[in-house]
Amino acid sequence: MISYTPRMSDTFVISIELEKRLERGASLYRAFAALDHPFAYPEDQYPEWHPTSYSFRGMVKLFYYREITGESYRSLTRQQELAGIFGLERIPDESVLSRTWRNRFDAEGRGFVTNGAHALVWEVHEADFYAPEVRPLQEIEPSLFEDDAESRPTFTDGQIARTTRLARNHVFESFDSGRAQNAMYEDSRFLELQAFLGMARCGTSQGATRFQFLRGKQYGPHGDTHLRTVKQFDSDELFDGFHEATERLLSVIQSGVSFHRPVTVAIDITTLRYYGNVEGMRMVSGTKEGDERAFKFATLSIVGWNIPIILAIEPVRESSPWDSNPPNRICRVVRRLVRRAQELPIEMVLCDSEFDAKPVYQTLSNLDVDYLILRRTYSAERAAIETMDDDGQDVAVESATAHTDHGSHAMQFLYVPSTKSEGTAVFATNLRVEPAEAEAFCQRYSRRWQIENEYKSIKYDFLAKTSSKDYRVRLFYFVFAVLLHNIWRLTDFLLKAGVDAEMDYAPVLTAGESRLRWFRETSSTATSACLL
Repeated sequence: MISYTPRMSDTFVISIELEKRLERGASLYRAFAALDHPFAYPEDQYPEWHPTSYSFRGMVKLFYYREITGESYRSLTRQQELAGIFGLERIPDESVLSRTWRNRFDAEGRGFVTNGAHALVWEVHEADFYAPEVRPLQEIEPSLFEDDAESRPTFTDGQIARTTRLARNHVFESFDSGRAQNAMYEDSRFLELQAFLGMARCGTSQGATRFQFLRGKQYGPHGDTHLRTVKQFDSDELFDGFHEATERLLSVIQSGVSFHRPVTVAIDITTLRYYGNVEGMRMVSGTKEGDERAFKFATLSIVGWNIPIILAIEPVRESSPWDSNPPNRICRVVRRLVRRAQELPIEMVLCDSEFDAKPVYQTLSNLDVDYLILRRTYSAERAAIETMDDDGQDVAVESATAHTDHGSHAMQFLYVPSTKSEGTAVFATNLRVEPAEAEAFCQRYSRRWQIENEYKSIKYDFLAKTSSKDYRVRLFYFVFAVLLHNIWRLTDFLLKAGVDAEMDYAPVLTAGESRLRWFRETSSTATSACLL
């Protein structure tokens, strides 16, 4: 007898085959009846001597059916005609069904059933064809995609392949793990897998299995091998590799279109939530939410009329009660970001109030770049705003000088009507701005809106799932997610540049515009690669 080793990918193949038949108009009853090939199934948790009279394979199919339809145990007992389809003498009573699900299936077995069944429910509703037996989408917990709809993959198999091909052509050679030359897998295989994990919204273990399923068992490494390799990338070399890869992407962009120079850039900080013990975790910081903890990363991005590429990344390490870090000097983070990006001429740097500090002002002035930074409102600013209100003024300009240990420079504080709420916003700049120009000048700050969209895209479209608490893993995953975001923007650029030679940038593609037909588009490959 042939022995079949159960794999999580087998459950997806089952859902693909069922969906094909449903889309051709078959009932779910007939679709199950047509599943006449052997397929791998989870391990039976009952020992051989257990007196149960119900075939485990039949029970797997029955519970698969239940997860697709949402039928209650009582409802199933009233449909004895299902017994023949599933190879059972009869449908068990409610107590047996409940006990079987709890005791005869372990966590992996229950996941095998629910992952495949819920994937089918997703696909039927996404494809929007008539399948009345399939339960409403809102009833299921999307366990395949880890708890929330935003975890659902955004990209088709073809889009993942195209992005990976661009990455191989332009960026992979910038990264080196330092592993031995005779290692079983080249670094490029791990980078391909990382691209797949991010764009398919997978965890490492599940994603590595699916990657092998699609590309061949010998093509890609196992999940644990991938994690061990990721940890071998030196952090400094990782940032150098990102910088080199980004330069290559920019060279492609600049060679094919009229690129606006100098560029306006924005600096901001994003967080990746951390759960667990913080003792000894030097890179974990507190957040504005109080008791939450996170890894923090600062980025510098092109904004405005050019293609929105992230040019530089820097980790942010703060002083927290659980570590011995020195006080954070955000000006040093700003200096490193701007220096990495200054191969492109920078017209202006935009920052939010998190960077409102004289050392930041002076750092940017010393780097010979102009800045526009949103100010925090303290007592001096509130007093100035009250004076403006008394005088009936909407706009005011205050000249000042920034004095620090590393120099001084002339600057101005601009008081203008807030675009977000009633009241007045205050900005700092090292440019000379007349009161009549101040409001229009400060509207440049609105270009920062692109950053929030970038962060959302990075986290929900390109960041691979992981529960690892190891900073090396979280750092690599984030840097690579940013790189995938940049490559996706390059894809957008290449499509648009084929239409217009000169481009005032307005994205053709957003990552969320192409909903994944994951199982549908990989069905031909999947069916040939795995027996049902």
